[in-house]
Amino acid sequence: MRDLLRANQREAFAVLVLGVLVTFYLATHPAGPTTYVITIWANQALILALAAIAQFFAVIVRGIDLSVGAVMALTNCVASYLVIGSGLDMAFGIIAVLLVGAGCGLLNGLLVVYGRIQPIVVTLATASLFVGVALLLRPTPGGQIDYDFADAMTLDVFGIPTALIITAAVIGLIWVPLRRTGLGLGLYAVGSSEQAAFQSGMPVTKIRLASFTLGGLFAGMAGLYFSFVTTTGDAGIGPNFTLNSIAAVVLGGVALRGGVGTLTGAIAGAFILKTIGALMFFSGLPPLAQPFVEGLILATAIAIGGADVLRVKNRLEVFGR
Repeated sequence: MRDLLRANQREAFAVLVLGVLVTFYLATHPAGPTTYVITIWANQALILALAAIAQFFAVIVRGIDLSVGAVMALTNCVASYLVIGSGLDMAFGIIAVLLVGAGCGLLNGLLVVYGRIQPIVVTLATASLFVGVALLLRPTPGGQIDYDFADAMTLDVFGIPTALIITAAVIGLIWVPLRRTGLGLGLYAVGSSEQAAFQSGMPVTKIRLASFTLGGLFAGMAGLYFSFVTTTGDAGIGPNFTLNSIAAVVLGGVALRGGVGTLTGAIAGAFILKTIGALMFFSGLPPLAQPFVEGLILATAIAIGGADVLRVKNRLEVFGR
């Protein structure tokens, strides 16, 4: 048990902080720790958690994705047209939304890998493209999502918020198996040292393409779940989610230098960030002060996350960890 905690100390610390914050939040909430309060909190946190997962797949291979929010906006607008009607219609609509998200991620990956352009430059450019298409679809917020299905995805099952069930499913059914595969191991290898991974015979190109495609897929999931919560489409939701997704992965112990961190940590970081936001709201802090506090938290997290690099005398030791 001690070895497990030591190997995952970043994630363990994030989960511990999250537990303390959630306990304090529920203890101080005017309505108390009711199912309704927990459900609203979980819904908002899951949207950011899915965006953080999308960012995680870029960061783990030593990149950064500035198009996460834009992909969310695009898929949210697409969902506002397609996720309505009969059960079959909604099923095809959901598949189409997720394919749009994955396609956006694949485009980013193709430009990064074959265009040999830095991810931050590529995703900054494609973000404008995705938002432009979203604005063509929804110049003003509107559209509609099937209310019954949206309720099923955002309420609770026997008192347990559906959002928490989805979170557990993502970790247990997607991340745990993925991390044991060649792709999962390859993500860490490429993030630690792309040259070493290539010399070891790993398909670096395919791994980076898969990483960005998975990022787009999860950004599409975030946009879809945002649609369930709001039941409308809005092309202007992107900027906040892009910045907060970066903050979330850092708070969750994912190193911006790549190769270090887990999807679980990214999720914990997202829940931490949303819990802090909720605490600030009920503390009476002026709304205009919240971005300053969030920026301060991000700067502190980055400083702490980079401290291990500063302590290393030989830079090669970083990649040996």
